[in-house]
Amino acid sequence: MTSFDHEHRATYNRIVDELTYDYEGVFERAAIERAVLAARAALEPNAKIHTFLPVLTARFAKEQLTAAAQAEGKIAKQVPELLFVCVHNAGRSQLAAALADHLSGGRVHVRSAGSQPTGVVNPLAIEALAERGIQLAEAYPKPLTDQVVRAADVIVTMGCGDACPIYPGKRYLDWDVADPAGQPIEVVRSIRDDLADRVTGLLRELGLAPDLEKEPTP
Repeated sequence: MTSFDHEHRATYNRIVDELTYDYEGVFERAAIERAVLAARAALEPNAKIHTFLPVLTARFAKEQLTAAAQAEGKIAKQVPELLFVCVHNAGRSQLAAALADHLSGGRVHVRSAGSQPTGVVNPLAIEALAERGIQLAEAYPKPLTDQVVRAADVIVTMGCGDACPIYPGKRYLDWDVADPAGQPIEVVRSIRDDLADRVTGLLRELGLAPDLEKEPTP
């Protein structure tokens, strides 16, 4: 992996080794190396703490490989895939994805992405979700890629314009939801609740919602 310096090459070679084991029979090692390089290149410009970059690279590369394998029919999808997209993947899409994962009771697999991702998730979004008993501590903004769009069954966009690629056979929704960036916690809570209502409606429409009437109100 010549694109890494000597200090980090062993770390990233270990990531490739682990992913090669995980995806044996699905992807060749060379494809996994390319995925790791691409993941690191995508995340590095916005990385705030570079010591975390290898961990995030491994997670992002694995997500991209899984999405690609699903899109290509190499790995069967166990549940429908939802993708939430906004500009920065730091507020709306993270909120929506966390709510969908929580409210569906595991009946969907959820991803989120940003057309222009920033470095950190909005801390007030994390706080607002914690008030609903939803933890978002390990979330990080991720760039939008063709792989996750191709793997998704439903793509929900929020304020990202024409950045999301269009593929035949996919269902696209565009939600007009306020951006929580720079807003006080009271506004972020209202955005959270707006998204919770929208997500609940989508899950019910898809026949994927458990008993949501028991969901607590903060």
